[in-house]
Amino acid sequence: MKIPDESHPITIDRMSGTVRVLFEGHGIADSDDVLVLREADYPPVYYFPRDSVQMTFLRRTDKVTHCPYKGDAAYFTIYRDRQIIENAAWSYEDPYLAVGLISGRVAFYPEHVEFQLGDRSPAETEAMDVDAIVQHTDSGSGSSQAERWPPNVDMPDPDKVEPDRHRPGKSAGAI
Repeated sequence: MKIPDESHPITIDRMSGTVRVLFEGHGIADSDDVLVLREADYPPVYYFPRDSVQMTFLRRTDKVTHCPYKGDAAYFTIYRDRQIIENAAWSYEDPYLAVGLISGRVAFYPEHVEFQLGDRSPAETEAMDVDAIVQHTDSGSGSSQAERWPPNVDMPDPDKVEPDRHRPGKSAGAI
């Protein structure tokens, strides 16, 4: 175990306001009790209370890593919307005393999620209602499935359709 010092500083501060984690546009964590850990020259890391994370989309993996300053980290894979991102989040269940504030909190790799800082409600990032999406689609008939949307294709004019002269068997006898 190493103790943070001037050669390897670690600070933990409480973020002001709400911090959200979005995965594929959907909220996966949302809290106004987020800690930001700054360690040496590494980018800041946001640690969320576990009860502010939608743990139903995370599964613990067998991966464990060791940091000489923080202790052992357990990893989680994100399963959401047919997407599987292995070891995309982690948690220090029993960190060293110097960073004890992050105990049991969950952090996410920024290359797999999007962070939003500010006062946003969870409703702002909920998935669009499936019925609303279906109403925007074309049934293949050339008309929209909702009256307020005009057809996205024109129906062919049967008087202007050219006969298909290149169809095999059209002018020749069958064999």
